Amino acid sequence: MRNEIEVKIGSTIYERINASRMSPAERQVAINAMHDAEWIVDAVVWVTKRIEQLGARLFLKPSPRH
Repeated sequence: MRNEIEVKIGSTIYERINASRMSPAERQVAINAMHDAEWIVDAVVWVTKRIEQLGARLFLKPSPRH
């Protein structure tokens, strides 16, 4: 699972984290922060799409008069 998430986010970021000089604990904190950031971005994108869909349903319905 961890590798799938790393590929999804982008291996370049993880390569830079792994290449930097830091303790294993700091490295894990950085990786966890990246996972949290991806979760937040996914949530924002999901909410944005739902609002867009709701707006389309409310305001772009075909009029019954036509």
